[in-house]
Amino acid sequence: MATGAVPSSFTVLKSKDNITGFTKSMDFIKLSDLQRVKFRRTKVSVIRNSKSEIVELQPASEGSPLLVPRQKYCESTNKTVRRKTRTVMVGNVALGSEHPIRIQTMTTTDTKDVAGTVEQVMRIADSGADLVRITVQGKKEADACFEIKNSLIQKNYTIPLVADIHFAPPVAMRVAECFDKIRVNPGNFADRRAQFETLEYTEDDYQKELEHIEQVFTPLVEKCKKYGRAMRIGTNHGSLSDRIMSYYGDSPRGMVESAFEFARICRKLDFHNFVFSMKASNPVIMVQAYRLLLAEMYVQGWDYPLHLGVTEAGEGEDGRMKSAIGIGTLLQDGLGDTIRVSLTESPMEEIDPCRRLANLGMRASKLQQGVAPFEEKHRHYFDFQRRTGQLPVQKEGEVVDYRGALHRDGSVLMSVSLDQLKTPELLYKSLATKLVVGMPFKDLATVDSILLRELPPLDDNDSRLALKRLIDVSMGVITPLSEQLVKPLPNAIVLATLKDLSSGTHKLLPKGTRIVVSVRGDEPYEELEFLKSIDATMLFHDLPNTDEKVGRVQAARRLFEYLSENSLNFPVIHHIQFPKGTHRDDLVIGAGANAGSLLVDGLGDGILLEAPDQDFDFIRSTSFNLLQGCRMRNTKTEYVSCPSCGRTLFDLQEISAEIREKTSHLPGVSIAIMGCIVNGPGEMADADFGYVGGAPGKIDLYVGKTVVKRAIAMEQATDALIQLIKDHGRWVDPPAEEE
Repeated sequence: MATGAVPSSFTVLKSKDNITGFTKSMDFIKLSDLQRVKFRRTKVSVIRNSKSEIVELQPASEGSPLLVPRQKYCESTNKTVRRKTRTVMVGNVALGSEHPIRIQTMTTTDTKDVAGTVEQVMRIADSGADLVRITVQGKKEADACFEIKNSLIQKNYTIPLVADIHFAPPVAMRVAECFDKIRVNPGNFADRRAQFETLEYTEDDYQKELEHIEQVFTPLVEKCKKYGRAMRIGTNHGSLSDRIMSYYGDSPRGMVESAFEFARICRKLDFHNFVFSMKASNPVIMVQAYRLLLAEMYVQGWDYPLHLGVTEAGEGEDGRMKSAIGIGTLLQDGLGDTIRVSLTESPMEEIDPCRRLANLGMRASKLQQGVAPFEEKHRHYFDFQRRTGQLPVQKEGEVVDYRGALHRDGSVLMSVSLDQLKTPELLYKSLATKLVVGMPFKDLATVDSILLRELPPLDDNDSRLALKRLIDVSMGVITPLSEQLVKPLPNAIVLATLKDLSSGTHKLLPKGTRIVVSVRGDEPYEELEFLKSIDATMLFHDLPNTDEKVGRVQAARRLFEYLSENSLNFPVIHHIQFPKGTHRDDLVIGAGANAGSLLVDGLGDGILLEAPDQDFDFIRSTSFNLLQGCRMRNTKTEYVSCPSCGRTLFDLQEISAEIREKTSHLPGVSIAIMGCIVNGPGEMADADFGYVGGAPGKIDLYVGKTVVKRAIAMEQATDALIQLIKDHGRWVDPPAEEE
């Protein structure tokens, strides 16, 4: 898909210039009128923005019914340049591109518990958060907010407080008198809770609904203006209204239009102290929604800041990885002004990964990491289409099966040392093979290939036998060209550089040797030309971490563009080498932000992470978590788990741990664990089964978006969930523990 600036010819078109038609498009978010104009003997779709500029539209991808602007979604796709925004004041904290990326979290106490909430807010502030959000679901909670604010002021805490509002315009009006910012959810502020009904609307019907929204929302906007409050218009993928879903589908397009309905009212009332968010539990959906929002804001000439977050991310490494994929992808493009990492953990635990992500984004934009400008024509920004590299096929005369060296849903490669070969059974177990009388066999979550930087001596028969057994079960064993020439290992795959190709060193290998080529992505195109003359089994995209100003993401985009332009369909493995001393959370966040940001665009076929002082099993599990977080290879149960808040009806951390312990062996099954249903059952759009707090001590069970059992006593709820999974034929017994 072509990107970049709109042809200059369009900027001078006036409404009278060759307009041949006028229509409202159901294939494009209704931000303005779609028009058809003649341009160079062809008809193109255009819209006019608030600056009277004309912008061309095009399909999001070939054959797509969704028209999107050719206009950019970020300042630059070849380097990290922070998007310019206005400043929005939240109390005494400024949000926007002229300020640091702000970090925030949310209290988990009952808001009516003033002392407990005040204590938690102080701990959050002391931990370094810039903002804190508090749920305000009713009049009693709104009244408590005044006491909370006053108590904090008396204790000299001035951290801005954000009210989280759902379904309750009167409550929002009340709390706007004391809190610094109001978060409204366009899906449920004025619309009723979604029933997932397909509704038929005429243009008049739809307009009447918009008038109703304006009537309900206007008093809050006027009060925020009066008191100098900020606002977040926070669309949530799980809580779109039936009206929006009927008109636009359960899609990023619907998310953006839902937010724009409220933003237009703010602008009409000359209120501009607001930010947007587009949250989803699926990082791929989240990224697409933010990009579409930004593309439309560029069309309109709007400059409002962004709050970034992956909602219901979960806990532990899973939650951090999902957040790193979604938030990190946008930060790499210079997008985002405040972030929250939503974990099923205490609020204080969210702050550290938040800070690490913010630092990553600030550093990338400060250095303007990237590569020399290049034109992108093939990346799909707004709808996911995976570029799938050609998997290895068996060639005539080959005595081993190389087809298992890569996996069709995404591959995990690991770096193995000579020391690990000295204890073969421990190595096999670390690679997640199944052992049968000491012999390795591949399983669902087994590593696909290994990188051995140094081969064992020719007379080390035990180590070479261990490698042969891996090769015999179709695991790729990759080793550098220099090692293979000196200490050849039969049927190894050889790692070469572009320099090796240009010098012809690879021709010293026996005919038919499988080759992997390592590339940086920012080489001169004449060096990349050598790829046209080689039959590579895969490519490693490997950019040394010492090149601070070269952006890994942008270099990879340039490489993929070159491959697509030249019809080269080699599989590409993202090879990231972390320096010694890298913190575990920085490894997770770095992998998610650097490799995940490419995989969510369908660019890449696997991952190879190296960290010299990190635990082998940790790196392997992180690699598989990354692929699953990018909706590629599913090797374990997927959880959609909300962070706790004042609405939560049970101990989320305790119950989540209990459910995970009993169900974590079900790859392909997705379970939502929700403290309440405030965001609607649509929050579980990606889940097969839902465990939801329905009332104190009572649990409702869902299949998809449909509640199937209500008011189950909490003591029996986990067993009832397992039985529900069994009833739907999705249960398997846990594997027996190996001796």
